[in-house]
Amino acid sequence: MRIADVALPTGAAGASPAQVARGVRAWVESPPLRALVARFGGDWPAGDLTAVLAGLDDFSARHWDFRGGRERPEAREPALDPATAGLVRATAEALGLVRPVPPAQPRYAHLVVLGGLAHACLRRVAYAAQLVRHGPAVAGEVAVLGSFRPLSEVERAVLAGTGIEADTEVDALDAAVRWVLGVAAPSEEDGRDTGHPHHSWSSRTYRPDGLPPVRVLAAPSSEPERRRAHTADTQRFWAAHVRLSPGDAVLVVTAPIYVPFQHCDALRTLAVPYGCSIETVGVDPALPDLTRLPEPTLTPGRYLQEIRSAIRAMRALHEVLG
Repeated sequence: MRIADVALPTGAAGASPAQVARGVRAWVESPPLRALVARFGGDWPAGDLTAVLAGLDDFSARHWDFRGGRERPEAREPALDPATAGLVRATAEALGLVRPVPPAQPRYAHLVVLGGLAHACLRRVAYAAQLVRHGPAVAGEVAVLGSFRPLSEVERAVLAGTGIEADTEVDALDAAVRWVLGVAAPSEEDGRDTGHPHHSWSSRTYRPDGLPPVRVLAAPSSEPERRRAHTADTQRFWAAHVRLSPGDAVLVVTAPIYVPFQHCDALRTLAVPYGCSIETVGVDPALPDLTRLPEPTLTPGRYLQEIRSAIRAMRALHEVLG
C-alpha cells in the first residue's frame, strides 16, 4: 500500500511563523513518520510540538543515529528485516527523501548548490549547469557552497576516475565548476587563510559566457573550536556576501535524500532572517549528463539517518520561529 506524500514546510516569501510551524507539525506528525516510530518500538511523544520534536530527537538518537558524530561515509549500516527495510523506504519516499522534483518557478534571484561528498559535488554542479542553461532563469548568481573538509581516500578515487584531483570539499566543488562549465580561472578571488580550516574562508567567482556568475565559497565555522563549517554556516556566510533582500526567490540544489533537512536549514538561516523565499530540489539522476557520474547506493540506514537529520532541522527551525 502506498503511503501518501507529506509536504515540506512552506518556503514562500512572507510566510508567517505560524504558517511555517503548521508545515513543521504536518510533516512531523504525519502518519508515515508515526508508523515508522511504532515499527521501532517507540511510543509517540506526548505534549505540544516542542515536546514532540524533543521526543523524536531523543528517540531517533537512540534508534536511527548510525554516525555517532562521524562523517556520513563512516556510518554503520543496521541489520533490518525485509519488512522493516521496506517500510523505511516507503516512509522516506512519503516524506520527500527519494523522488526528485523539478523547480516550480520560471525565475529565481539566486541558485544555491550545496556541497557534500565528492560524487555529490560533481552531480550537483552538473545539475545546476543543466538548470541555468535550459531554465529556469537565474537573475543573480549561482552560489556553490562548501567547506575545507578533507576528502577521504574513497572520495579521491571517485574524482580520479573523472580526471579531477582535489584535497578538500571546496576544491572538489571548484574543480567541478571548471570541469562542467569549461572555465579556466576565476575572475575574482578573495579569502583568508588562517592556517586552520575551521577559521579560514575563500571565495572564487567565475563568469562563464552567457550564464550567471558562479561563486564558489568556503565558509569558516561558527564554532571553530568544536567542528568544521556545516551547511547552515555556509548559507549564512553566503547570505552576508550576496546581500539577500526580502522577497528574493532562492533555489537550493542538493540530493533528494537531504531535501527535507536542508530545506529546513535554509528556512532557518535564510528565509527567517532575510525574508526571502526558499525552494529546495534534489538532483534528478536520470538526466543524460548525470548518468555517467558516480552515484552511491542509498540504504535503509542512510534513509533513517536523514529522517533523523530532518527531525533535528525542524526542531531547530521551530525554536527560531518560537
